[in-house]
Amino acid sequence: MSNDFTVAGFDAAGVTAGIKKNGNLDLALIASRTPCRAAGVFTQNAFAAAPVYYDKRLIEFNPSGIYGVVVNSGNANACTSVEGDANTKRTAEAVEQLIGASDNSVLVMSTGVIGVQLPMDKLLGGVPKVVDALRPEGWEDAAKAIMTTDTVHKVRTRSVTIGGQTVRMTGIVKGAGMIHPNMATMLSVVATDAHIAQPLLQQALSTAADLSYNRISIDGDTSTNDTVLLLANGMAGHAEIVDAGSAEFGAFQAALNDLCTELAQALVRDGEGATKFIQIQVNGGVSKADAHLAANTLAISPLCKTAFYGSDANWGRFVMALGRSGANVKPDQCSIYITGGIDNSQRLPELQLLAGGMPTGYAEADAAERFAQKEIDVRIELGLGDGSATVWTSDLSHEYVSINADYRT
Repeated sequence: MSNDFTVAGFDAAGVTAGIKKNGNLDLALIASRTPCRAAGVFTQNAFAAAPVYYDKRLIEFNPSGIYGVVVNSGNANACTSVEGDANTKRTAEAVEQLIGASDNSVLVMSTGVIGVQLPMDKLLGGVPKVVDALRPEGWEDAAKAIMTTDTVHKVRTRSVTIGGQTVRMTGIVKGAGMIHPNMATMLSVVATDAHIAQPLLQQALSTAADLSYNRISIDGDTSTNDTVLLLANGMAGHAEIVDAGSAEFGAFQAALNDLCTELAQALVRDGEGATKFIQIQVNGGVSKADAHLAANTLAISPLCKTAFYGSDANWGRFVMALGRSGANVKPDQCSIYITGGIDNSQRLPELQLLAGGMPTGYAEADAAERFAQKEIDVRIELGLGDGSATVWTSDLSHEYVSINADYRT
């Protein structure tokens, strides 16, 4: 993984403002020296936090004049009513004034405990510090400042050639629990120097999110604050991308898909209490949506997840989850395979557990060996059509319960 996260025209920073009780970094800022085109995807939770509503309105009002994103951790600013709305705007205005941006040009994100008002004296006191700390190489500090129960910071980068120019994109993400499609307890910001029309930027982000952030699950819960923002300042120097059918847009989309997928998988690998990373691939569904429904049901099943944690080769839990998923399933056409390893470069041979709805007569020790691996791949063939979907999830451990039982203490 490259340690050069710089993107032309962007600066980033993370500082301690005193919002978190533990004194860790808790205020991040990503700022562009020129106005950006912006796109966003947001939680579908009915109790969406104040910054979610603010950002939705701002992107609709000013989609091509955004100068940055300020993020606090330690407080979600959710279920905070009109005071929370006002505090979101005060935060944005404080940043706008100090970076010399126009009004209504800075987006806001928050993460942490729900139902508590932001400590505005601490947050506003931290704004000058984070502005002073801005630098092109500040991405890792920004990634650390948005963490809550994460154990590692998450920042990734990609380069792609478009119109003869090198285009850079760097993203940060946080999240370890309350992770589930639509989207997850995650905040993510991706910055790129690509020159792309705003409607295509939104199209690209929506597509990438559907293939990445909406394909992960740790515990089946969807947060109040989920937000992914994509900023593009056009400083790479290539001609503007205006055609969704062009090779240039295809290259941009592919790079963004790849970046977001790696960030999404990093969330699962750092899932609260997780000891295993699990890929569930379902092929042969009557549609893509049906295949996703089947895969996602396995991914969120507590019984499947605890079997993974205990290295219990109990495929009966898989068929239980498939049967109740609501997807079209014909048991006599269903096959299940499993493999696993230390990482993607070291995999055991794939083992078939089920054929035509019946066990294959495999050796129990062979199945147990695969369930004991740190990375496990489950492949399910439904045999009903061309629909295919892949979901990434983690196991469910004792530690997950401990972390969430003590979250506010």
